[in-house]
Amino acid sequence: MSDADEPTNKSQDLKSRFRQLTQPLVDTLDGKLRDQVDKRVDERVDEAMAARFSVLERAIADLDRTVQELQRRLNGDAS
Repeated sequence: MSDADEPTNKSQDLKSRFRQLTQPLVDTLDGKLRDQVDKRVDERVDEAMAARFSVLERAIADLDRTVQELQRRLNGDAS
């Protein structure tokens, strides 16, 4: 090995050690960020679903009232 290769090897060794020391921190931050993103996505999906379900619930209630009204009319006409 020549003296010219020594700084490159030291640089690679320092990079390797730096990665080893910082990897747990990076993994922790990555996990926390992933959890935050997942939570926000879940919240947005829940909001969107709640809005859509409320529209469906109103439509079902309207249909139910209409059916009951039609039944009253039919029962009233049959009497």
